[in-house]
Amino acid sequence: METIIPVVIEDQMKDAYVDYAMSVIIGRALPDVRDGLKPVHRRVLYTMYEAKNLHNQPYKKSARIVGDVMGKYHPHGDAAIYDTLVRMAQPFSMRYLLVDGQGNFGSIDGDSPAAMRYTEVRMAKLAEELLRDIDKETVDLVPNYDGSLMEPAVLPAGFPNLLINGSSGIAVGMATNIPPHNMREVIDAVIALIENPDLTIPELMEIVPGPDFPTGGYIAGRKGTMDAYMTGRGIIKLKAEANCEYPKKGRARIVVTELPYQVNKAKLLEKIADLVKQGQITGIHDLRDESDKSGIRVVIEVKKDVEPKLILNQLMGPTQLTTSFGVIMLAIVKGQPRVLNLKQMLQEFIKHRMDVVTRRSAYELEKALAREHLLEGFKIALDKIDLIIQTIRESKTPPEAREKLMLRFGFTQVQAQAILDMKLQRLTGMERDKILEELAAILQKIAELREILGSRRRLMEVITEELRRIREEYGDDRRTRFAEDLTELDPRDVIPDDPVVITITSAGYIKRTPLAEYRSQKRGGRGKIGMSTRSEDEVSHLFVATNHTSIMFFTDRGRVYPLKAYEIPQAGRQGKGRSIVNLLTFKAGEHLRTVLKIREFDPEASLVFATRRGIVKRSSLDEFKNIRSNGMWAIKLTEGDDLVSVKLAVGTPDILLVTREGQSIRFSMEEVRRMGRMAAGVRGIKLQKKDQVVGMEVLEEGNAILTVTEKGMGKKTKETAYRRQHRAGVGLKALKVTYRTGKVVGVLNVVPGDELLLSTDSGTIIRLPVGDIREIGRVTQGVRLINLRKGEKVSSVERMSVEDLKEAGSEPDLSEDTPDLF
Repeated sequence: METIIPVVIEDQMKDAYVDYAMSVIIGRALPDVRDGLKPVHRRVLYTMYEAKNLHNQPYKKSARIVGDVMGKYHPHGDAAIYDTLVRMAQPFSMRYLLVDGQGNFGSIDGDSPAAMRYTEVRMAKLAEELLRDIDKETVDLVPNYDGSLMEPAVLPAGFPNLLINGSSGIAVGMATNIPPHNMREVIDAVIALIENPDLTIPELMEIVPGPDFPTGGYIAGRKGTMDAYMTGRGIIKLKAEANCEYPKKGRARIVVTELPYQVNKAKLLEKIADLVKQGQITGIHDLRDESDKSGIRVVIEVKKDVEPKLILNQLMGPTQLTTSFGVIMLAIVKGQPRVLNLKQMLQEFIKHRMDVVTRRSAYELEKALAREHLLEGFKIALDKIDLIIQTIRESKTPPEAREKLMLRFGFTQVQAQAILDMKLQRLTGMERDKILEELAAILQKIAELREILGSRRRLMEVITEELRRIREEYGDDRRTRFAEDLTELDPRDVIPDDPVVITITSAGYIKRTPLAEYRSQKRGGRGKIGMSTRSEDEVSHLFVATNHTSIMFFTDRGRVYPLKAYEIPQAGRQGKGRSIVNLLTFKAGEHLRTVLKIREFDPEASLVFATRRGIVKRSSLDEFKNIRSNGMWAIKLTEGDDLVSVKLAVGTPDILLVTREGQSIRFSMEEVRRMGRMAAGVRGIKLQKKDQVVGMEVLEEGNAILTVTEKGMGKKTKETAYRRQHRAGVGLKALKVTYRTGKVVGVLNVVPGDELLLSTDSGTIIRLPVGDIREIGRVTQGVRLINLRKGEKVSSVERMSVEDLKEAGSEPDLSEDTPDLF
């Protein structure tokens, strides 16, 4: 009759799940703190040891080892066992290899290893140090899965393998991720802790500064390492070894020679290629993998005039040139999972070695005492050999001879039997000397072993000596270096803050050209070709900045977009540049209207806006400090209106608006209160029919007002000639517009020493001193600034201030008739 025991299903499920979880935690997923191995690793190495598959023996097929492991100790499938075997033979996975593989064991590109029937393995010499003395009862043996065989519960482990090779695994409800370390450093730390058990973790970190990964690279910052060593948990930032090269011929390039740990090189290259295709990184010309058996070499060629350090900086974020290693120093300690700090891990290894060396010494002492017992018997027998022989000859049977020897000479049964088994050749004088020498050696060994077992100091000396031997034989130099914390490279540290000319065409092409390429000319010169343009294209914006200047791009619809000057592609004077839509994400139907350069964001400064219909608005510069890369609204425009000019102002100076027909109005900025970004503004000037605003200036006391027309005429007038009025009026005449002058194209605030850059619709640019232009009355036609070709018109004018010229390395001439500066 069956007995049915009622149970609560919740309790049964809980108990079953806990049993399952502990089985996975202890028996599969987590390493033992003593030998640093999971059960599958331990079983693979023990099987190879049993099969005499040692470092100095021939290779054996991987399939044979896998089959033996699965059949004897690890019945969990051949795939898991072979994966374990493969990983222990991969130089990019293990800091110190435990398996010597022959054949295809995969690659850092993620290539799969060959099937186990094709590859061959044998133990690495270092792995034998994990099993040394296992035959001397140094560790406990436990039954295998079916009880037919015995396997070690842990290996003797002559070195701290858990820290040296690291480990990773996911159990039920917990995981471990221990990074590899340098053998010399870890062993030095163990020895230091043996000599001074009171060492603190910071003191140990002077010996073990951080992990040492097989693929090299850099550890960025020390905080993650400190957290991991102090608490057992931390996040370590890793980055690749990448250098910028500048060959005399050819393009500059980035060369990557070391990758962060566990980074797949092929996927890294795919990611970089995707970023280029998507337009997120625009400065890469070519991408090549030149890696070979000598090491990794990934070459990233950059485009002309592109700084490779900036491209490298852009790649660091979205690619695995930088990664994080989340440290969880979890291991099995006395049958339980525990998170350990650095010192605790070293202490647990020391305890293990103390136990192993103690058990080995006890085993060897037992064997030595047994041998000494036999040798003492041999010595007595050799001294009385004639009587011994006579006694044996008188005996009828071996048992009788053994009993007589025991009774007559006081031998033990073991000694008597050994004498009976002794060959006659041992009776020679030479053999007698060997026995005596061996006896003396055995007695010395017994004394040493007793000292080890009786003295903690001597025990620690033995452990230290063995660790030093392994350190000298297998240790190597550190591969992973240390760098400062990962921070974005500041382009200001890479690109010199040189003055440049930014040129933009009406078709939307933009470029950056060193200012020194434009030589200053006399008034009335023909100018130089500043950009190769198509017949229907023309230069619409031209201004001087420096490489570090922040530039705001305002569109006709009232939106603003940010860019740094160094982000604009550099080109020569006749270069076309690059389409601005590749740099700025304009909305559909938007067109660039004006630009503003900002050296620093002054909280007291304001942005003043002027629209084509005469509307003005003032907003705080602070509202534009953090402009999104996809732009944001700067001013609300009425239908049919668009933005003409934006100026920077500090305090409340006067504003001057100038129209296409030569009208102007000057009024105090106090009449325009500060408004939010989405405000529409107030009326600045009352326009006549068909007239429109073409320029705006923020006036400074003592400056002159330069008005430029489309036919190359210019007029410089003292700012006092423009009397202050109230806004929204008709204003005063600023320039007499005639057929000879053409319409007004721009207005500038200038001082002696300034220079001008005039650009024509055909791309010609002239640079000339302001001092060459004499001051005249307000209502005049002006003087000729540039000799235009037939059909050519001035499209834009830009002021180069005294400060700009000083930055360019040119001392401005403050006279009224300045000779050529360049």
